[in-house]
Amino acid sequence: MQKLKIGVLGCANIAKRSVIPAILSIPDFELVAIASRTAEKAQEYADLFGCEAVVGYQNLIDRKDIDVIYMPLPTGLHEEWILKTLDAGKHILIEKSLAMNYNSAQLMVEKAKEKGLLIMENFMFIYHGQHQLVKKIINDGKIGEIRCFRSSFGFPPLPEANFRYNKKLGGGALLDAAAYTVKASQLFLGMDLKVKASTLKYNNNGVDIFGGAFLENSNGLFSEVAFGFDNFYQCNYEIWGSKGKVTAHRAFTPAPDFKPLITFEQQGTIEEIEAPAENHFINILNEFVRCVNEQDFTLKYNEILNQSRLLDEILKLGIRC
Repeated sequence: MQKLKIGVLGCANIAKRSVIPAILSIPDFELVAIASRTAEKAQEYADLFGCEAVVGYQNLIDRKDIDVIYMPLPTGLHEEWILKTLDAGKHILIEKSLAMNYNSAQLMVEKAKEKGLLIMENFMFIYHGQHQLVKKIINDGKIGEIRCFRSSFGFPPLPEANFRYNKKLGGGALLDAAAYTVKASQLFLGMDLKVKASTLKYNNNGVDIFGGAFLENSNGLFSEVAFGFDNFYQCNYEIWGSKGKVTAHRAFTPAPDFKPLITFEQQGTIEEIEAPAENHFINILNEFVRCVNEQDFTLKYNEILNQSRLLDEILKLGIRC
């Protein structure tokens, strides 16, 4: 099997800390080059990871020796560079959230379909094995019938210069922290969710910094999500049933050597289950390779559109305060 030659478009912390090391650990990939707007940054990353430095995003996209682009840019820059990447005939792994709005997501997915290329959001957490343990508890009937899904993801304020506070770059808690909770809701309640209510709280610069939403599927099962940049740290979900409850305490950000705790409760009993440590960045990259090799793109297109639709609904229903 021929290796997928990959280039990294942008020198973000998540690329340096997690994604590029995962790429280097997978034999199916060959890291060719890393691009930045500045020569200094590109060279810093290239030296660190043993590949070529490229100055300028377009110069990376134009290369003929690259099959895949990993793009860890802020959401506000995605549409321009994704469309250029697809026009150049390259598959894309993109950091979440993909799009500023649903119309933009549709535009990018239609271009990917037209070109016959994979575009996939880097929601690495759903490929961690802890969620299969939770599903087994549910499928075994241990919590009875599902009554409610709840999820929280939020953290204390970030440095003021962080791009997540920049509206033009796609800043805000909705496109960042909320995206995880919405994705997790679909993982357990399906893809036919609709947003019934939401609230978003904004700072003085018009950036949403925390909020919540209520979603419901066609069977009447509902999800309650909460998220924010000005919160006590939370990174969890719980599924409350007629006979019990199961909670994933570190649902979204377990480090590769971290064993996530799952709590299973029934009346008068609590069982704590330690899930095996896994690198979910490696897991999602392996899924990306599988999709490319099998030309299996449709589900990823649908996942992107459904996710963007739900975030759009939260935005539109949000009560601006």
